[in-house]
Amino acid sequence: MPRFKTPETGLKLIPVDLARQVLPGTFEFALVHLIDHDFDLTALRARTQNDAGGAPAFDPAVMLKIVLLGYSRGLISSRAIERACRENVLFMAVSGDLAPHFTTIAAFIRELGEDVSRLFAAVLTVCDRQGLIGRELFAIDGVKLPSNAAKSRSGKREDFERQAARMEAAVQRMIARHQEEDAQSPAQHDSRTREREARSRARMEHEAAQCREWLARNPRDRKGPSGGVRLSNRTDNESAKIATDKGVLQGYCAVAAVDATHQVVVEAQAHGTGSEQELLIPVVEACQPLCAPQTAICADAGYHSEANLRWLVEAQIPAWICDKGYRQRDPRYAGQARHKAQPDPLHDKRAKPKKARRFTPADFTQSEDASHCVCPAGKHLYRSGGECTIHGYAVTKYAGAQRDCGPCALRTQCLRKPEKTPVRQVHFFRGKREGPVSHTEQMKLRIDSEQGRRMIAARFASVEPVFGNLRGNKHLNRFTLRGKNKVDTQWKLYCMVHNIEKLAHHAHWE
Repeated sequence: MPRFKTPETGLKLIPVDLARQVLPGTFEFALVHLIDHDFDLTALRARTQNDAGGAPAFDPAVMLKIVLLGYSRGLISSRAIERACRENVLFMAVSGDLAPHFTTIAAFIRELGEDVSRLFAAVLTVCDRQGLIGRELFAIDGVKLPSNAAKSRSGKREDFERQAARMEAAVQRMIARHQEEDAQSPAQHDSRTREREARSRARMEHEAAQCREWLARNPRDRKGPSGGVRLSNRTDNESAKIATDKGVLQGYCAVAAVDATHQVVVEAQAHGTGSEQELLIPVVEACQPLCAPQTAICADAGYHSEANLRWLVEAQIPAWICDKGYRQRDPRYAGQARHKAQPDPLHDKRAKPKKARRFTPADFTQSEDASHCVCPAGKHLYRSGGECTIHGYAVTKYAGAQRDCGPCALRTQCLRKPEKTPVRQVHFFRGKREGPVSHTEQMKLRIDSEQGRRMIAARFASVEPVFGNLRGNKHLNRFTLRGKNKVDTQWKLYCMVHNIEKLAHHAHWE
């Protein structure tokens, strides 16, 4: 029988030369080289005021190395980064065998503020000097991530006032019941039940007081760009309730603009909104210092709007912004349905009920003079309003009468919600209305062209791998901070980690 040497995996005392642990060609080598030679940390060092007294502070260069190395290893928690500084030889080598407390690490990230933008720009300067920014195409997209905020604490001011009043009323009812029980039989009550109810009462009193305090600090509801009311949040009022394909989350939309040549992130912003349309212009404006005259902007359908397209045309920026229907017009997506996950046929073998067919405009007969149309029940629908235009098409609208639609036996086949909708309305489209072509129609022609399809494919190949790297490899599944500025800082730090990785793979250091 062959014999093998037994490996030792336990505790062992060995001499370690920390200076030889950071090897060329690695992320940590690029990180240390950048911070020591290319970063100007004067503003960060000026924050420390311990010249006359106090304990020595940690150098911002050391703190930045620790944080970025932790993020590159998938450590988002400040406690996990602190533990790595005490137990991992590579972290010891990068930090110079310093192990800051986790509160010091968290405070450093939280208080970076505007300095993180200068650090991000410094990394981009090195990337540009190394020839990693091609300036041919900037692909823009966003990822929606939860933050350190409770989704259950979202609502309008009237919702919070109602919650506070309900909890205060419940406390008063509990007190009144206890007083009544004490008056009837002072000695006959369960002490354990009373203790449980006392804890519940204290919790509700505390929650109601917090709610009232928040209402006093925020006298008005949040408003969107169009003036509509947006849901507030009592734990992080700058976050937003965002709908995703995996459900609704409370968090931020993190946007990145990525250069197509080497997938370098040229701009990173975090916003507390679920509407991506309002984020396109701020990101494009922030990218302008890096843009060349030929630099094209490409974004997906979430950023498409007539106002955004008009602004791009007026700014003379070449852009390719998808609309929601471009996949239906592109033959490359003709068979995409077969790649979607299908339901398990063994889970439920019962026959699926068929949806009832409802009457469409093709089932209505329009008169020759277009003064009315006849429904399948033989009733007349008369014109509702004058000529109108919907998405550039001339439309004639008809509406039924209450006396005809109310008692009609075909209401369930005619109306989507017969219990709520009083009468049926029908629209007849008569084709495109003559006039100036909208920016949306012009963009459709650009997107459907051969060059447009190449641009869309390049956008996928540029920005999606960045999100895959940050979410899959770096384990960025949520933001750990509260407030737009702090979340924006954390997002920029993660994008810096991605760019430093590009430098580690492609840069030639002197």
